[in-house]
Amino acid sequence: MTYLELVNNVLRRLREDEVSTIAETSYSALVGDFVNDAKQIVENSHSWSAMRTAIDFDTVAGTSIYSLTGAGQYAELREAMNVTSKAIFNMSNRTAMNRNYKINPASGTPTSLAFNGVDDNGDITVQVYPNPDGIYSLYFDTFVPQTSLTADATRLKIPFNPVLQLALAMALRERGETGGQSAAEQFAIADAVLSDAIAFDANKYQEDILYVPV
Repeated sequence: MTYLELVNNVLRRLREDEVSTIAETSYSALVGDFVNDAKQIVENSHSWSAMRTAIDFDTVAGTSIYSLTGAGQYAELREAMNVTSKAIFNMSNRTAMNRNYKINPASGTPTSLAFNGVDDNGDITVQVYPNPDGIYSLYFDTFVPQTSLTADATRLKIPFNPVLQLALAMALRERGETGGQSAAEQFAIADAVLSDAIAFDANKYQEDILYVPV
């Protein structure tokens, strides 16, 4: 469903006129803000299959810090691999990385990985250790939230109904009068719809939730 369709779906439920563009009225623009607020809440509630994104790049000799371009700040890292050496990265932390590079600096095949803040574009950065001594192909299995909806024709990636129902609840709360339906009732509906959507989506990746004896 597109951004404009989401906004018009909310407007109809509020018994308001539909619009041809989101910025057509101040109220439709407000509903657009509610849609984006609801989208972020729904995205943060689950690792949606629609957000699963592969990020890969090659290292540069002597460079240990890299940006996960396009990941933003709210991405979830599921797995990281050094494809060249056919190995899974050991997850570390910033403190351990600082100690490695200050006390025990080394160059070679990267085996450890830690988050290292964000770059000027707001994308997550990571640091690897040892410092790469050549070109290594790195692969990151991530869940990356969609950027805020701005254009009318932009399509929502995650299931639309939880976003629609939550945006409607926000609009009802802001309006203060609902013609019979309270904002609290609508928030309860939104919660139920979200719970169902998460259950359906989680079923797509059952291997991620299986417990295997070791």
